[in-house]
Amino acid sequence: MLRNSIKYALILAPNSNEEFTYNSMEPISKDILAKYDDILKQRNVPLAAHNDYRKWLRYFIDFCAKYQPPDSKSEQVKLFIEKLRSKKQPMEQQEQAARAVSLFFALQKGNTSISLTVAKQTTPGVSLPQSAQQANAAVSTNANNLVCEPPASSSPCPPRLRGGKHYDEWRCLNKTESPDWDKLIEKLAAEIKLRHYSRNTLKAYADWIRKFQSYLKDKSPEVLSPSEVKAYLTYLAVDCKVSSSHQNLAFNALLFLYRHVLNKDFGTHKDIPRAKKSDYIPVVLSRQEVDSVLTHLAHPYKLVAQLQYGCGLRMNESVTLRAKDFNFDAGILTVRGKGNKSRTVPIPKKITPELQAQIEVVKKLHDKDLAAGFAGVFLEDQLEKKYPRAAKDLVWQWFLPQESLTFVAETKELRRYHLHNTHVQDALYEAVRKAKLTKRVTAHTFRHTYATHMLQAGYDLRTIQTLLGHADIRTTMIYLHCLPPQPGKEVKSPLDF
Repeated sequence: MLRNSIKYALILAPNSNEEFTYNSMEPISKDILAKYDDILKQRNVPLAAHNDYRKWLRYFIDFCAKYQPPDSKSEQVKLFIEKLRSKKQPMEQQEQAARAVSLFFALQKGNTSISLTVAKQTTPGVSLPQSAQQANAAVSTNANNLVCEPPASSSPCPPRLRGGKHYDEWRCLNKTESPDWDKLIEKLAAEIKLRHYSRNTLKAYADWIRKFQSYLKDKSPEVLSPSEVKAYLTYLAVDCKVSSSHQNLAFNALLFLYRHVLNKDFGTHKDIPRAKKSDYIPVVLSRQEVDSVLTHLAHPYKLVAQLQYGCGLRMNESVTLRAKDFNFDAGILTVRGKGNKSRTVPIPKKITPELQAQIEVVKKLHDKDLAAGFAGVFLEDQLEKKYPRAAKDLVWQWFLPQESLTFVAETKELRRYHLHNTHVQDALYEAVRKAKLTKRVTAHTFRHTYATHMLQAGYDLRTIQTLLGHADIRTTMIYLHCLPPQPGKEVKSPLDF
């Protein structure tokens, strides 16, 4: 728990009538506290938890004064939660603290006289926590640590926070005490980048190879043989009882390791156990269920779900859209999918005004970023070397930008990232929970629902395959199993005879 090292300016005792000032902050009176209590009641915060919410605000103000975080509200909350994690605060307490601060930010929007800007002062020997510095510096983890401000709308709640301890999804690329395996991972990354595979493929393969390294107890990679792979896959299936998809992913990662990194003959595959892929039937929502989920989603998460259901996009395809991908005159959206394959889909007319409004938001944000001297958005591969001005051009800006700029430690630049997948997933989780659906809904469920509803509308499989970007028609055929039985041909249970 944070200790008091300064006076608190925002929270007063309920029976106190005096006013305090905190450096250059506006006076905070009992009236402001009453307004904060009102917003707690409006958001249905239990009365017994009001004192806890005030406590977290005290600690937050103390944190801002002590560590001098950036001016961005989202960055302040992010680093504050990082500090609570380092103090071993339970996950429930972290979520409550984030809600307490977010509600005060919501109160600020309606009261311009309330300021949360802490005067810049120097506290000797005090700096940001090391974990927060790392979270702010690394490009690869920038989007996972962001805590967004809640939308202005009063419906849905902000995304839930993940994990108790901070989770580094790229830990597989970190250095270990085995330099031979570290070099192997570096070579693996180079081979994957050479083939233009996705970053998710690199993360998955590197993670399984690190697990393989742990299983072998850091045995030298130079003496590996296919027998170790067979023993490891058997261990996963028998001892760890992993699913068939996990086992097959591990096999593909080790196959890539032997063939393209170690340059060794993998030998025959016949004696290596392979899990049979299960016949999976996707979960499909009805139109009423789709609408019930959308009503509990706030901007921009609702727009992502509408694009997925209205255009059949994957999650990553939705959040990585750029301004240049929209052709409103022709009503066409250009999508860049898996394997850098492009396709076009029609823009839903129902959400065209919302999409155009978002483009205007992007334009205003772009002008603001240019005035602030930002270095541009993140671009893929060597695109920035080919087009040096592209990162700052409007056409290359993210359609769904991240709220705050990201500091790149290597180049000392500020760049903007797109909305991260995890934020959409967390918001969708809360929306489905509020809609009280009995189906297991993920972000990909909207894409499944799009394909099934297109089949029900009479479109042929070949057209749907093109719209979804499937390389094989057999992948699209799985949605035939999702269609309801036709009238007169439905199979009845003997109980209904």
